Amino acid sequence: MKRFVALATLMAMTLSLTACGGGNTAATTESKTDIDKLVADYGFQWTDPEAPILNDAGAEALSFNVYSSKNASALDYNDMKIMQDLKAETNVTVNWENVSESVYSEQKNLIFGNADDRPDAIYHAGMSAGEVIRYAQRNVLLPISDYLEYMPNFSKILEERPDIRAQLTSEDGKIYTLPRVEEMGLLQNPNLLFLNKNWAQQAIDAGAVTGITSADLVDGLTLTCDQMQAMLTYFRDNDMNGNGETDDERPLSFVYNNWQGNQCDLYGMFGLNDNLEHRVVVDGKITYTVQDDRFKDATNYIAGWVSDGLIDMVSFEQSQDNFLANGKGDETYGAFYWWESETVVSNPENYICCAPLVGPNGDQTICVSNNPEISTGELVFFNGVENVEVLLAYFDRYYDPYISAQINYGPVGIVYEEEPDENGMLVQKELTGDMTADELRLQNAPLGICYLSDYAWENVVHMEPRAQLRLERLNAYATPYVDEGVTPTPNLQFTMEELNVLTSYESNLNDYIRTNLISWLTSGGVTDDQWATFQEDLSGRTNLPTIQQAYQDAYDRYISGETADASADSQ
Repeated sequence: MKRFVALATLMAMTLSLTACGGGNTAATTESKTDIDKLVADYGFQWTDPEAPILNDAGAEALSFNVYSSKNASALDYNDMKIMQDLKAETNVTVNWENVSESVYSEQKNLIFGNADDRPDAIYHAGMSAGEVIRYAQRNVLLPISDYLEYMPNFSKILEERPDIRAQLTSEDGKIYTLPRVEEMGLLQNPNLLFLNKNWAQQAIDAGAVTGITSADLVDGLTLTCDQMQAMLTYFRDNDMNGNGETDDERPLSFVYNNWQGNQCDLYGMFGLNDNLEHRVVVDGKITYTVQDDRFKDATNYIAGWVSDGLIDMVSFEQSQDNFLANGKGDETYGAFYWWESETVVSNPENYICCAPLVGPNGDQTICVSNNPEISTGELVFFNGVENVEVLLAYFDRYYDPYISAQINYGPVGIVYEEEPDENGMLVQKELTGDMTADELRLQNAPLGICYLSDYAWENVVHMEPRAQLRLERLNAYATPYVDEGVTPTPNLQFTMEELNVLTSYESNLNDYIRTNLISWLTSGGVTDDQWATFQEDLSGRTNLPTIQQAYQDAYDRYISGETADASADSQ
C-alpha cells in the first residue's frame, strides 16, 4: 500500500525517535521543509477553499491510498460522483480500497499491526477510545492536532465548539481522529408513542375508557397509565381490524433494546429517564437508573402488562425488520413506539402521536438516550505518511457544509439540483424510477466525516422532510418532558486506567442487568428479595461503583475541558 516504502519507513523512524525525545521539534522542522517543497513544486495551498489544493504537477506526482468499509448498496467510492468532483476541485488523488464491514472487522487488527503495508488512512475507522489510546502510545496514529494549520475548516469547528474538542482530545492532550457531526436534535429521544385513533374511538364508544372524548384523539394526546391499560385491554379482547379474528391484534409493540422504538419510555411513567445503558447524567452526576427503587416498581408494572397480553410478547424477540414488516398490510398495531408512524404502518393517517404516559404517581417523562450526534473515531491517519499535510487539507474540505451535505446525502446532480433555491440552499431532486430516497442516498453518499449543524440547516441544506417531521414531533411531544438537569452521557475520553476498568467489568455488568431485566419483564416481575440481591450484586461482584467512578472522572474532565476551552476562546 505504501508508495515509497523506504522514505515512509525513514519518516516513521524519525517520528518515533522524536517522540522518545519528548518533543516534536524535529518533526516540525522536517514538516516545514516538506511544506516549502510542496508549495514550490506542487503549488500546495490550504487557505483558499475555492482553489485546488495542488497544481497539475502535484496532481500527477502525488496520490494517497485510503481504506474504507462501505455499505453493500453503495457504489465503489472511486466511482462516486462526489469523490470524482472532489478530485477535480482539489487536484488530490485518493485511491479508495473498499471492503465490506465484516471484512474490515476481520482485517482491522492486521492492518494496524503491519507497519510495512498500511494504507495512508482509514475511513469509517470505528475507533474506540481504547484503541485510539493504545495505537497512539505505540506511535502508530498521526496526532492530527499537530497539523491543524492545514485544516482551516476543522480548526474553526474546534474553536467554536469546545464540546467537540473535549470529546476528541486524548489524555495526552492530542487529537488522533476526525469526527462525524450530524446534529438535528433527534437522537437524544429515539421514541415516540403512536396510537391507532380508530381503535381508540371504538374503545371510547364502547365505554371501555373514561376521561377522554373523540375530540381528544389528536396529536399530543395525554393518557394516564390507567387509561392506556383500559384501551390496550379493549384492543386485546376485540376484533379491532375487522378481519374476523381476535388474536392477531398487537395492543402495544416495540423492539426490545433497539436503538429506537424500544421499551425505555415506559419507565418514564415512574419518573425515570431510562435508556439502553441505564446510564444518564443527572445534575452533573453519572447516574444508573437500575439503582433507583422506582426502577423495581416500573419493571413490575410493565411486567403486569406483559403478563396480561397488553404488550405483545414478540416485542422482546423480534428484530427491527420484523417489527416494520408486521406493521404493513392489515392493521395489527394498537399502539407502538417508533420515530414515525410513516415508516411502520401502511396507513399512518390512522395513528396519532401521543405525549408520554402519565404514571400511577403522576410522573410523566421519557428516555434520554446516549446515541451520539457527534461520532468520534471516524477517520485516522497513520504516522509516517509522506505529504500527509496534503491529505489532511483534502479531508478538511469534507467539513465545508456544502461538501458535508453531499458526503452525507449524495452529490449535486444526482441527489440535489444543480441550482440552489432562492435562499442559496441545496434542493433535493424529485425521485424518478423505483428507487427510494434512502436507496439513492446509500448508493451515492459515502457518509462518514461531515459537519452538519445549525448553520448548515439554516443556510446550506434543508433537512430531509422525514427528519423535519421527526424534529417537529419531538419538539412538541418529547423534549418538553425531559427532566431539568438530565442529559445523555456524551462521548468521553478515558485514561488507560479507566479503560482497563471498563474493559474488565462493564461487559459483565451489562450482561447481568440485561439477563435479569428481560427475565423480570417476561415472567411476572421482580420480588423484593430478588431486588435486594440484585442491588447487592451491583455494588459487589459487578463492580458498578468502580465503573461509575470511571465515567464520573472522565465526565468531570470533559466538563472542565469544555469550560476551559470556552473560557480561553472568550479571552
